[in-house]
Order: sequence, then structure tokens, then C-alpha cells
Amino acid sequence: MGKSTILVTGGAGFIGSNYINYFLDRYPQKNIVNIDNLTYAGDLSNLRSIENHKNYTFIKGDICNKELIEKLFLKYQFEGVIHFAAESHVDNSITNPSAFIDTNITGTFNLIDVAKVHWMTSPFKFREGKENNRFHHISTDEVYGSLGEIGLFTEETPYAPNSPYSASKASSDLIVRSYFHTYGMNVVTTNCSNNYGPKQHDEKLIPTIIKKAISGENIPIYGDGKNIRDWLYVVDHCKGIDLVYKTGKAGETYNIGGRNERNNLTIVDSICSILDKIRPSSKSYKEQITFVKDRPGHDFRYAIDASKIEKELGWKADEDFESGIKKTIDWYLAKYIN
Repeated sequence: MGKSTILVTGGAGFIGSNYINYFLDRYPQKNIVNIDNLTYAGDLSNLRSIENHKNYTFIKGDICNKELIEKLFLKYQFEGVIHFAAESHVDNSITNPSAFIDTNITGTFNLIDVAKVHWMTSPFKFREGKENNRFHHISTDEVYGSLGEIGLFTEETPYAPNSPYSASKASSDLIVRSYFHTYGMNVVTTNCSNNYGPKQHDEKLIPTIIKKAISGENIPIYGDGKNIRDWLYVVDHCKGIDLVYKTGKAGETYNIGGRNERNNLTIVDSICSILDKIRPSSKSYKEQITFVKDRPGHDFRYAIDASKIEKELGWKADEDFESGIKKTIDWYLAKYIN
């Protein structure tokens, strides 16, 4: 495929599959190789529309398999890596933390270490023609821990992860950071707020609300439902990732957030209100809301200050929550009903 090939890891997942579709539409002159192990969140149906695209190659594989990663770098001579692959469900990290340590820490190390070998001859010296090759690490706002009722996470907020998931992501962030400071690798990291939109795994909050509502089941909400998240429409996130990959400063971190803070009760109320209008039942969907025992270590509030990417790179979210959630509901209704 030549030098214009990008490696995307975890591209069958929610954000990765949205990004691949965005990338192939935007850059017809470039190729993507997608490696995904198709575990918990990987779903090839997310990529059905482009599975036969001439610029796209799918490889089922595990980023913990360093020998496989080395073979792929030799074969495709990647000019960049966009690293989505991660175990990401907080509840699963509580019951099975070892999978998160393996994939999120060891897998990230394998990728960046192989990239270093192929792109650099020694610390701070790139191989000829590899000077612009870039490793883009996709992370989460959960590495910063929990906020009180006020304040926002910035790129300078100290890390304080509270779950095995967020601890493993914090570890991977720091590994990537070390490869910039120790070896001079061209790396960037983005930490995002809660994504929502098409192709998200059914067990995540918003798909769960929609699916349970239209099936007539109880809609489970943790604790008192007052936990707050900053919601980011997935396509806006993809645009931010693309902008940072192309124009972000090497070694820097950029926080991407939607400036759409909502608590879980507000989310479920908004979804039920929209469903009451577009798919009315004999009673309001809100009557299906049920409160369940909170999960251990459930952070109270996340909210991102996206000023850096807005001011330095010119990014802004195109969707507010009202427009984004309507698009999301329409997509899931088509999936669950048809």
C-alpha cells in the first residue's frame, strides 16, 4: 500500500468505526489498515458500508501480539498510527481488571515501541522520510478522576484515576508521553469526554435507555441519577481527532469536549420525551425509569475545558446535545425496530 497508509487500532469499535468512515470519505488518496481483536465492543457490522472499499484493509488481531504488530509495520510501512483500541467498559474493569491491564497498557506499549523502531534510528533521530510520521493516542477524561460541582478538566489537571479502566488509560497516556520526552517521537494524545451517537455498544448508557424504552423494559439508572458527564457527539470527536492528528503540536495533549454537561436523569428524561413524541406508547416512557444500586467508585462529575483545541487548532463542536441526541435516537430506532 505504500507510505500513505495509516494504522487504525480498534477500528471496529464505536469511535474507531465512525472515524474510519469519516477518514475514507475525507481522504480518498490514503489507505487505512484496521486491526481489531473483535472482543467485547468490536463489531464488524459497524464497518459494513466500507468493508469492500479499495483503500481499506481489515485484520483481525490483538495489539498484545507484538510479533503481529511488527509484521504489519514491515508490510505496510505505516506513516501514522491512530490508536483507539482499548477495553473501555468501567463495569467490566471492576470484575475483570486483567484484560484492561493487558490491552490498554501492554498493547499500547507494543504499538508505540514497534513504531519507534520503524520510524527512528536513535533518540531524537528519525529515519529518512519518517520525520512526519505520527502516533496519535486516543484517551479519556476519566484519567483525571472526579470533579465536584464546579470546575473543568484541563490539560494540566493532575491524573487521579478511580477505576481499573481509568488507571489503565492513565498508564497508557504516560507511556506515550515518555516516548516523546525520552526518544523524541512525534506523538499526540487526545482526552475526550463521553461520546454518544451511532454505532455505540448496546450496553452503554444512551443505547441502553433507548433499547429498554422501546422494548417496554425497566430503564436502569445508577444511584440517584445525578452523576454528571460532558457529552460529545461522536462525529464531532472524529473531526477533532483528525485535526489534532494533522496539526497538533508534537508531545502535546488536547482535551476534546462537547460543552454539554448533563446528569443521567436529564439524559433519560430527554430521550423519553423525544420518544414520547416520535414513537408514542400508551404511557410515557419515563414510567419505565428504575433506580439501581450504584457501581463502586462511580465518579460524580466529568467536564472538559476544550479551550486549547478551540483556540490553538480552531476546532468546535457542530452538534449541541439537542441536535445530536435526535440523530442518535433516529439511528437506534432504525437499528432496533428494522
